[in-house]
Amino acid sequence: MNSHFTPLRFMLPVAFVLGMTAASPAVQAALTDEIQVYDDSINKPGEFGLELHVNATPAGHGQPAYAGEFTTAHGLRTTLEASYALDTHYELGLYLPFDRLGDGSERFAGPRVRVKWIGQQAAAATPWFYGLNFELGSVHPQFEQQQTTLEARPIMGWRQDGWAVVFNPVVGIPLKPGYREGGPDFSPALKLGREVADGISAGFEYYADLGQFSHFDPYSQQAHTLFAALDVDRGPLAFNVGIGRGLTAAADRWTIKAIFEIPL
Repeated sequence: MNSHFTPLRFMLPVAFVLGMTAASPAVQAALTDEIQVYDDSINKPGEFGLELHVNATPAGHGQPAYAGEFTTAHGLRTTLEASYALDTHYELGLYLPFDRLGDGSERFAGPRVRVKWIGQQAAAATPWFYGLNFELGSVHPQFEQQQTTLEARPIMGWRQDGWAVVFNPVVGIPLKPGYREGGPDFSPALKLGREVADGISAGFEYYADLGQFSHFDPYSQQAHTLFAALDVDRGPLAFNVGIGRGLTAAADRWTIKAIFEIPL
């Protein structure tokens, strides 16, 4: 992995995203098919990866935000994520999300594809890391009103002496005509972790949906959720689990989530 900072390689994709936001639509809802903060993790070149994302909302919202929306109350979401690394910097991914609704019915929400670029991984001499992830989704309108969305997720973090801090200032850019007023949606995510044993880290994850850049929602209408999280990476056993508490009325009151790496 090249440890030298290359500002041009990092800024070009960021500039592309910011250039699109001037005429981008606002996100009306988001499918919670994955709940994670992206760090500098990447498969080895030529290596396939497979993960299972699971999250449940035993105390979720029962009232739809728009006509026809599937609510999160008593819901269970499972998503298969397949990935493949082209080299030490680029990784491709495919998400297949399934949603079990509160009434017991099950639906396939629609596929998502992603491209992750890691410009620098953390190392002993260079604890800082950075990258960028693009995700394109096409889901059914009952899950996301705008259906087709481009997500840009900058990856910034620091890891040293058993501590890790990761920040994802996520920008959601709906592509469907009719949702292009007011600018993109801003959904920052933050993670703070501390290694408590060999291969085991504990900490907190924070997720927010602030609304459109042009007009952030009032705090009471923003979604803010804080998770207590545990990460385990010991040999073939690798997973992340967490329990989240909604801090505002717009967030699901309680959420339980897990991510399991499936050895191939």
